[in-house]
Amino acid sequence: MSITEALEQSQPGLVVRVQQAIKKQQLNHRTEQTYLHWITRFVLFHGLKDPEALRTDDQQLFLTYLNDRMTLSRARLNQARQALQFFYEDVLEKNATGSAVAC
Repeated sequence: MSITEALEQSQPGLVVRVQQAIKKQQLNHRTEQTYLHWITRFVLFHGLKDPEALRTDDQQLFLTYLNDRMTLSRARLNQARQALQFFYEDVLEKNATGSAVAC
């Protein structure tokens, strides 16, 4: 399943919303790719559930999984955290506080 398919399956129009928010923030192409990667992994981790229905605890669960089970570097974990923060604050227009993971 491609990135766009996963995001569209979880919420129709989500890819366009992410791309519009990226353009609005004037983020570069590499950041767009990175954010789309982590947002998609987050959505897939939660079984393609609509991200609007997920809570801060669900973000924390994903980040804890990445930290504990995937043993990512601090830099990669920080990328994932920043992508989720961007996703919730700039795309879904919700508060993303409480999504930090101690490393």
